[in-house]
Amino acid sequence: MVKERTKRFGRGANVCRRCGRRRGLIRKHGIYLCRQCFREIASEIGFRKYN
Repeated sequence: MVKERTKRFGRGANVCRRCGRRRGLIRKHGIYLCRQCFREIASEIGFRKYN
């Protein structure tokens, strides 16, 4: 049995704190949500959609 190391640097080091996805992560302002989760809860956390 080999222990797998955790990734510390680069794009794969961070995950969405809601679903655990690694791709499409929004890190700005410490949000740490993937874009799909962000779209679902953006209005709840105070973001508005502009045209």
